[in-house]
Amino acid sequence: MTTSRTNPIEALASARHEFGEHGGVNMSIETSTTFTVLNANTMPEVFQGEHGPDQGGCYLYGRHYNPTVFALGKQLAAIEGSESAYCTASGLGAISSAVLQMCNSGDHIVSSDTIYGGTFALLHDFFPTKMGISTSFVDMTDLDAIDRAFTPKTKVLYVETMSNPTLRVANIPALARIAHKHGARLIVDNTFCPLMASPLALGADVVVHSLTKYINGASDSIAGAICGSDEFVGSLMDLHLGPLMLLGPTMDPRVASNISMRLPHLGLRMTEHSRRALYFAQKLEAMGLDVSYPGLESHRDHALLTSIGNEPYGAGGIFTIDVGRAELGNKLIDTLQNECNFGFMAVSLGYFDTLLTCSASSTSSELSDEDLAKAGIKPGLVRVALGYTGTLEQRWEQMERALTLTGILY
Repeated sequence: MTTSRTNPIEALASARHEFGEHGGVNMSIETSTTFTVLNANTMPEVFQGEHGPDQGGCYLYGRHYNPTVFALGKQLAAIEGSESAYCTASGLGAISSAVLQMCNSGDHIVSSDTIYGGTFALLHDFFPTKMGISTSFVDMTDLDAIDRAFTPKTKVLYVETMSNPTLRVANIPALARIAHKHGARLIVDNTFCPLMASPLALGADVVVHSLTKYINGASDSIAGAICGSDEFVGSLMDLHLGPLMLLGPTMDPRVASNISMRLPHLGLRMTEHSRRALYFAQKLEAMGLDVSYPGLESHRDHALLTSIGNEPYGAGGIFTIDVGRAELGNKLIDTLQNECNFGFMAVSLGYFDTLLTCSASSTSSELSDEDLAKAGIKPGLVRVALGYTGTLEQRWEQMERALTLTGILY
């Protein structure tokens, strides 16, 4: 895999090379909710946008900017190659804020038809009902259909770098060209692919993350981020029309500090997640099972991921097995957890241990049966977010035993 930009982990190392407030090797945690000024004239200037974190080091109120959260944003901007970034209390807080900043009532969105269930509900149900913003859901791999879905009211094209849970890869350069041809902007959810892909370098306008997943890595904090231009991130904090300022999806500075402490080993974690997932996918494929993983040469998007990805970090830590029936899928994950000690039945991903779910009835349950079929999310599709605990040999033996106990392997 190749890219013309700096290795993201190198950019992160440069961004983190600064001392804490008191000379510590780690940045300080600023827990204040409000901030002082040295003279009365400064406060109205801060409110008028003449001063800020990058303009004299001025802070106003914790819902606006916080120094610890601001520092984490700079580190994430380094990873994604953006001018700016700011962090939110959740991934959906980031997604909703980014979209709302680009869209007004009456506007239109074109979205991939295979996205995280919470995002689908936001675009399919919440925005039309509460905001008057409509969405057309289209197969993101059909570029002609994407192009045809645009209207004069379309302001956003929304996709995931790797679709949840079908693991199709977005052709970000081509999608960016289509969006820009129509005067719209491309938002890419890069949650599945931190370090693995750099959507902004490929033409995207904004990148969003659920930091809850791989970037945090321990399933102990809910968090999100928006990465984009200085102008766009600044607009999110506008005192009159900024959704981050006015809707208040504010990240706690303690959470920001915890996540910042985990960023230096993100590259090591992603590399190991990918190494193990490729090993499992190759073994499962050799057994004749219906496994999907973009790192496999047989995967429909393997060549695309190779062309747009960042080589050291592989194809990610998630693979799927389609066992045909929901009952059999549930039996498999139940056996893996309760009889073979292989991971846990739980939603989410990016944890250091393995998380197992049947997506159609869990993380994609917001979709109707018709929408699930359209998205290619089958009832027996098991999503395995592979961790890196235990030895690879131990974990493979547990998987093989579970497949035998459930009758999937004869």
